[in-house]
Amino acid sequence: MSILNADLHCHSVVSDGTLTPEELAARAAANGVELWALTDHDETGGQQRARAAAHANGMKYLTGTEISVTFASQTVHIVGLGFDAEDPRMLQGLVATRGGRGARAMEMSDELAKVGIVNAYEGALRYVGNPELISRTHFARYLVECGACKDTNEVFRRFLTEGKPGFVPHRWASLRDAVQWISAAGGVAVIAHPARYKFSANEEYALFSEFKAHGGRGVEVITGSHTAAEYVKYGETAREFGLAASRGSDFHSPGESHTDLGRLPYLPGALTPVWELLADRIQ
Repeated sequence: MSILNADLHCHSVVSDGTLTPEELAARAAANGVELWALTDHDETGGQQRARAAAHANGMKYLTGTEISVTFASQTVHIVGLGFDAEDPRMLQGLVATRGGRGARAMEMSDELAKVGIVNAYEGALRYVGNPELISRTHFARYLVECGACKDTNEVFRRFLTEGKPGFVPHRWASLRDAVQWISAAGGVAVIAHPARYKFSANEEYALFSEFKAHGGRGVEVITGSHTAAEYVKYGETAREFGLAASRGSDFHSPGESHTDLGRLPYLPGALTPVWELLADRIQ
């Protein structure tokens, strides 16, 4: 079952992607994806559309979301797969998690104005499909449009990361909350792209230990931001902690994403694919 073109991490205009759920589904199917999940940030509003579009394009579907949590003073992302998208506890939790984004965005705009980039909030809003989910990515697209930077990578390097003008931290859900929302709704919680976090070895061990203790069951091993060496490292981590392995491009936009939907290497055969834990949840 590891030789399956599953893409279980991507984003639409419902959060910070640039394509609709329908456009993503068509792109995924054209690239040979057999099992797909739309995982918009802290949001499940695109799930019905995504499921319908997956079926229209001949793909199987798992419900998905990507929840922002704070762990060891950093933002970590937890992907939920195969949950009940109408579960009231999860929906309430996601509303609360989204709630701080608007105030944070206004602060980011104020900070950017101090270094001569004015009206950044209004500019970012032009790129937002869902105003509740305005994010750094939307600001980055505006800063490219207005000529402050040549591409979004430069924006993050110069302005929107810790210690730079325009960075404003946000207090997200706790790791425990996110994992328990997903699990209580019948899904599986997965640590997204673990190589992206700047943790020490001890902090990373604590993340995986606490995640497992709260009921987390998976980790992204094959993902768009991992190198071949990191595939190996996190495959070993999955085995060490008894976690299933997930695969997802983290695709956001044709013009921005390094890895297209469905274009990743397959999972190593020695790992348990996360979709085997979710066989009865695949639609």
